[in-house]
Amino acid sequence: MSDVYVIGVGMMRFGKYLDATIKGMAAEAVERVAKDAGIDKGSIEAAYVSNSFWGMYSDQHSIRGQVMLYPLGIQGIPIVNTENACAGASTAFHLAYTSIRAGMYDAVLALGVEKITHEDKNFSFRSYATCLDVEGFADHISRIMSMASDIPMAEVPPEFQDPGGGRSIFMDIYAAGARWHMAKYGSTQRQLAVISAKNHFHSSLNPLAQIQKDMTVEEVLADKLIAWPLTRPMCAPVGDGSAAAILCSGGFLKKLSRARPVRVRTSVLGSGTDRGFDGVDIGERLSRSAYEKAGVGPHDINVVEVHDATAYGELHQSEVMGFCPEGEGGMLAESGVTKLGGRLPINTSGGLESRGHPIGASGLAQIHEIVTQLRGEAGKRQVQGARLGLTENGGGNIGVEEASMTIHILEKVP
Repeated sequence: MSDVYVIGVGMMRFGKYLDATIKGMAAEAVERVAKDAGIDKGSIEAAYVSNSFWGMYSDQHSIRGQVMLYPLGIQGIPIVNTENACAGASTAFHLAYTSIRAGMYDAVLALGVEKITHEDKNFSFRSYATCLDVEGFADHISRIMSMASDIPMAEVPPEFQDPGGGRSIFMDIYAAGARWHMAKYGSTQRQLAVISAKNHFHSSLNPLAQIQKDMTVEEVLADKLIAWPLTRPMCAPVGDGSAAAILCSGGFLKKLSRARPVRVRTSVLGSGTDRGFDGVDIGERLSRSAYEKAGVGPHDINVVEVHDATAYGELHQSEVMGFCPEGEGGMLAESGVTKLGGRLPINTSGGLESRGHPIGASGLAQIHEIVTQLRGEAGKRQVQGARLGLTENGGGNIGVEEASMTIHILEKVP
């Protein structure tokens, strides 16, 4: 089995592009990734393409990747469409990795493209609900409520009652998780604000981030309430964008004279299980597998991108990835460990909260950041001495956890 390397990454700045097209955004990411890799598009032997909502928005179903790549001259090769909710792009990366590892191809494109901005904001918010069991939605919610009936939850202060609509259902799911964590472990809304402010600082240094505004903890706390305890800066914005990576085998790499490769130490993909609230979390289960396959532990990781659709997402994932004991994710952030200059910077791109979260592209934006860091090319947000980086990307919801999740561990090549 061949070692697998990332030789190119490319992405456009995430943002709200009401007049943009999927084809146009795909072209931007592909042109950038091919230039970064230093290879001709004709060298690409297969492509895995992620998108979730094009069918809902424009009725383009079934052959999305082929439609995106055909105008770019990428034709005739195997093109596989991947749809795995928010983990679609990282799934495309995983499939590219496994196909090279199996010896099927030597150079593979992973591409993620998403357009979520819409003139009708409620249409955008409703689209997120398709990342749940639509047919069994009522039964799903009823079962969750029944399971949660005996679990303590922090009460919503009277002055912060439900502010109404204007959000996706996932913000309510994350808010419930945050209130559970607050009741069980004593974590606080201020700790969530520390995470959000940290990520906004990181994104202010990232020219490709959707939001490039540095914010203080107090500004985060004072902003618009979305679902208590989450304020607007603690939540990923609606947005559009594209990101891509080109992966290759060791044999292909030897043919390149100017490559800046990053090795894929391991790639793990899994799905949610029918467990109770006290079962083993999908993130814990998959991170254990990833560490074992890579021959490393959480203490070896130098830079991390986790799925922070809200600040609570980062708090939770920092615990289940093994970066701190259970219940101490908020304290970890308050200590400064996860901020640039700390021992383990998390979400140096700004994360989903402020780099942005175009669902079908987010996982490859994480890869873009980690590759950039391990190459030593991150500029003002560079993590000094970074050798191993980890990405965690979750998608959708099934039962009490993510429906899908990928974890990648990448390594600097000396």
